[in-house]
Amino acid sequence: MDSLVVARLFRQLATHRFCHDGAALPSATIWQQRRMQSSKSRQNVKTTVESSWQQRTDSFPQDKAEEFKKYPNVTADGLRGRRERPRRVKMLMRDFIEDSLYNPQYGYFSKHATIFTAAPFDFNSIKDEPEFNRLLGQRYVEFEDKLDEKEYDDARQLWHTPTELFRPYYGEAIARYMVANYKLSLYPYHDLVIYELGAGNGTLMLNILDYIRQTDAEVYARTKFRIIEVSSSLAKLQTQNLYSSAASRGHADKVEIINKSIFDWDLYVPTPCFFLAMEVFDNFGHDVIRYDPRTDAPMQGSVLIDAEGDFFEFYTRTLDPVASRFLRVRDAACEDRHYSHPLRNSRLWRSIRHNLPFAPNLTLPEYIPTRLMQFFSILGSKFPAHRLVTSDFHTLPQATAGYNAPVVQTRYQRRTVLVRTPLVFQGYFDILFPTDFGVMEDIYRAITGRLTRVMTHEDFFRRWAYVEDTQMRSGENAMLGWYKNASVMVTVVRGNDRGYKSRWYSPPENLETSV
Repeated sequence: MDSLVVARLFRQLATHRFCHDGAALPSATIWQQRRMQSSKSRQNVKTTVESSWQQRTDSFPQDKAEEFKKYPNVTADGLRGRRERPRRVKMLMRDFIEDSLYNPQYGYFSKHATIFTAAPFDFNSIKDEPEFNRLLGQRYVEFEDKLDEKEYDDARQLWHTPTELFRPYYGEAIARYMVANYKLSLYPYHDLVIYELGAGNGTLMLNILDYIRQTDAEVYARTKFRIIEVSSSLAKLQTQNLYSSAASRGHADKVEIINKSIFDWDLYVPTPCFFLAMEVFDNFGHDVIRYDPRTDAPMQGSVLIDAEGDFFEFYTRTLDPVASRFLRVRDAACEDRHYSHPLRNSRLWRSIRHNLPFAPNLTLPEYIPTRLMQFFSILGSKFPAHRLVTSDFHTLPQATAGYNAPVVQTRYQRRTVLVRTPLVFQGYFDILFPTDFGVMEDIYRAITGRLTRVMTHEDFFRRWAYVEDTQMRSGENAMLGWYKNASVMVTVVRGNDRGYKSRWYSPPENLETSV
């Protein structure tokens, strides 16, 4: 059943113009063109809204108001045990995105994503960036050729990360940052405890542990590394890579791989720890909000999936508690910060624009990172002495329409295909969002009570990497030159490492304690 739908989907996509030719790689500014698109991929997406709130994105959208009233609400958590993609249901946008990406049976990361890996590059012997791009493209082809020898797949979802491209130097720089800060304020009174969220192949873990073992035996003796991985297949791959060689097996007593969602975390960890979240914010579920241009009232988006598996977008005036809390926290935490928003234009201009013939009756969508807010709440309540180290995109080109809107893409016959909606066939499309680090920094501080510092990807690695390791003969530096659209945010310790209490922070009650 699934294979027939997928075959039809990708035949239709093949008639569209591709973003890249042949084996060409994604642009460095987009990062790794990581992930992908719809139930029935279509150029014109049918959308409706509750009652008179109909989005005029099609000339003749189908009326699904009756189905919206009678279909049951479901959540991503409630769909985890389902083997088939749901029909005749409705759910919030954040649940639709999370189900599409993380469902254990058909989710993108659970079943369809493959992470590119290859032997480390000898950057010092590479002439310049064009030669590096050529070598990378060649290795991509070789890597996928080997996969095709085992099992051919037209729709293989293959992407790369900076950890893999710049190993081991990327991981060594992060290790250097953690060891320096650990020895400055925690050693010898605490162990070096590291949590990593979403560890991919496990390469970053191995690079970090290798570096600490080689450079500081005393710190290595007190190091513990714990991976929190929602994908069972990736957790299995991480375990395989941990035991793949004698050198990596030497770390086995330091490592624990916990196969669960961070949003299911129920243990209280009172001791200081570093918490790595590298390139994971972009795939957290987001809610979608549109505003009434006349009253400025927010309306929250839901996705209806009908009996045929087609998607329809509805908006209601009642916000769920999570979205309502996000808007409330953002208003309080970011009151002095200017950020992009559908209501930034004057009300008079909005009134004129929306009174024009055929104008939409709601603003452009705004995607709000509600799951990221919940992640910050977990850090604040379950890991009160944590130090966050995170990197992600602050901007993404070729995004869908709206504010803080995602890039949605798939891969077919080794080519990247961009689409214009996040309402896509679950499991075969990457849905990745930019992170407004200014706003997120304020929200993180408000929820956890901890201070932060945000810097560019280049600034962080210029300070903590041995930049000569990734410098090419031309003087260009791959690790510094790529990922110009990425930022790094770290927790800054002030006084007591447990941080000061925030008005948004509530201490946990009756929680089981992890030693």
